[in-house]
Amino acid sequence: MNLRDLVYGLYARRVEGRLDHTQVPKHIGVILDGNRRWAKASGGTPEQGHKAGADKIQELLGWCSETDVEVVTLWMLSTDNLNRPEEQLVPLLGIIENAVRALAADGRWRVHHVGTMDLLPSRTQSVLKEAEEATRTNTGILVNVAVGYGGRQEIADAVRSLLLEHAERGTSFEELAEIVDVEHISEHLYTRGQPDPDLVIRTSGEQRLSGFMLWQSAHSEYYFCEVHWPAFRKVDFLRALRDYAARHRRYGT
Repeated sequence: MNLRDLVYGLYARRVEGRLDHTQVPKHIGVILDGNRRWAKASGGTPEQGHKAGADKIQELLGWCSETDVEVVTLWMLSTDNLNRPEEQLVPLLGIIENAVRALAADGRWRVHHVGTMDLLPSRTQSVLKEAEEATRTNTGILVNVAVGYGGRQEIADAVRSLLLEHAERGTSFEELAEIVDVEHISEHLYTRGQPDPDLVIRTSGEQRLSGFMLWQSAHSEYYFCEVHWPAFRKVDFLRALRDYAARHRRYGT
């Protein structure tokens, strides 16, 4: 261990010691941004950057388990990412598949896919379905893997699902228009039955949501971190929790 690592370790313990565990967010959403920029800065390839980012996930979940977080949503691949050239997309999907397999093999986490399954290649679909089934009875953190995910797409899918459900019941459009409300749509989201994210973290310095959990994050707190995702450290995570605990959530009141 070098001096820099020692200093960071001591600082992390200091921040953690002052953390109020009663103010820890129960659901954290994370936009895993900056893999390619991290790789470029270190002289590596984009594939190496994505691999390093995938390896960081287990560290993050370990930190979350130490601080009583119950749900973590990881944005691993957006619907926009699916438009990348095949020579970029195929290796990325392979890395994501391996990361999901690792989450399932760990034995602690409960894996749940959020996104539009039909947009993904059949092999990726199989990996996601198998991971979800294999971890269904696990009692650890619920890990939402957002693969092929877009916030607008999710809302459109939720509305479509709601319409189809009521069509099967024989509900007329006029009757549906009279009764539909926020809760009806929430019940058809990818995260139905889950609490909305209390905190959304985005790495790499970008200060925008890019369509991440547009519906669920209406009352979320946001934390934008300058470091690229593969370089995200425990002290960065703890700073995000400390910042969250210091805010006063009023929900419009």
